[in-house]
Amino acid sequence: MRLPLALLSLLLALPLSAAERDVVPGRGTLAAAISGASPGDHLKLGDGVFSGPVTIDRALTVTGSRKSVVDGLGNGTVMTVTASDVRLDGFVVTGSGQVNQNLDAGVKILVGADRTRIENLLVTGNMHGIDVHGGRDSRIIGNEIIGGQSPRMNERGNGIYVWNSPGTRLERNSIRFGRDGIFSNTGSDNVFTGNIMRDLRFAVHFMYTRNTEVSDNISIGNHLGFAIMFSERAKILNNRSLGDREHGLMLNYSNNADVSGNLVRGGAKKCLFIYNAHKNLIFDNRFEGCGIGIHFTAGSEKNVLTGNAFIGNRTQVKYVGTRNMEWSFRGRGNFWSDHPAFDLNGDGIADNFYRPNDLMDQILWSQPAASLLMGSPAVQLVRWSQRDFPATLPGGVRDSAPLMKPLTLSVPPAISALEADVAGRWTEGNTDDTTTDDLAAH
Repeated sequence: MRLPLALLSLLLALPLSAAERDVVPGRGTLAAAISGASPGDHLKLGDGVFSGPVTIDRALTVTGSRKSVVDGLGNGTVMTVTASDVRLDGFVVTGSGQVNQNLDAGVKILVGADRTRIENLLVTGNMHGIDVHGGRDSRIIGNEIIGGQSPRMNERGNGIYVWNSPGTRLERNSIRFGRDGIFSNTGSDNVFTGNIMRDLRFAVHFMYTRNTEVSDNISIGNHLGFAIMFSERAKILNNRSLGDREHGLMLNYSNNADVSGNLVRGGAKKCLFIYNAHKNLIFDNRFEGCGIGIHFTAGSEKNVLTGNAFIGNRTQVKYVGTRNMEWSFRGRGNFWSDHPAFDLNGDGIADNFYRPNDLMDQILWSQPAASLLMGSPAVQLVRWSQRDFPATLPGGVRDSAPLMKPLTLSVPPAISALEADVAGRWTEGNTDDTTTDDLAAH
């Protein structure tokens, strides 16, 4: 019986059997093993140093231990993946070039290298850690990435750089030092979940992304936690920003995002910064202990804020504008720790509304020199009249249904210990050279 032509062609294209090959350390041994391997083969690295750079141009599995070191010797990218269905697991990748403009990296996944899996690697001593540069449906799981510590933070590389690589999943990676932990540029349909990022400029940094989920990540002691910029339909869910310096979470020119279950605490200048961002649903987050709980500016419209807790922030809300903003939704507002209120009917909603700012706040924000007049009788008279005659208040934020109790969001003990290690860091003048408000530096 003759096999159909299509089935026969498929069988001929498959390797007869996948081989398992031991690779001894040395100069050129890994490159030679790749060149002599067939698609589907498994290359097992022995203990020792393998010189690079190397290119993996066929579907191979490469595994090793933490005593197996692939060293690029300072030349370009250490391991470049150009074929689909490649798997790297367990070993050390180090010694890339240090040319940022060339995106020198420990591992680079290029266009056409789909379904790459990178697991349990130690990626250290490189310009960028892992660069997913066009390959689709990659899985980057459980890696430890240690970046550079040069004095100028903006000149360091990123832990994981994702460029135009739909379907990428980054999960349970530990990223420390360098510039940004995860930098996603021109990306879509990605998931970044369960990663821990420390001692960086930004933990997660988006530019021009779509339909990407950022969930259950932890940012500790970074200059900025989660920067979502020029992006559409992001899901920012259940993340923790602990002891970050500038902003815990920033929505900048970002629209139609779901932002929920996030905790920001530990002294950031701004827990939440919303700049020219529209139609975002921001609910059930906890913003605690910041200089400003939420800074809301640049004409941001049609955002819904409900169920959030603003606790112990020096200034709960900074809104420079004259439009009326209602921050409750369907009879449920937010919790404000500075709102003295009663709940006579016991429904969990305060009996009086909350107004965080008055006319003098807006004057002080737009004209800081006016702070010299704060103790004058004229200023006190203005504030007294606005308190007793609310009709004299300007436009601004109002919560018509404040909550009586805040939500609680937990932090695992091991993460709390890391948070305690960075407590007070930013009072010591450690600012590096970051420019978190300068878009040109991103």
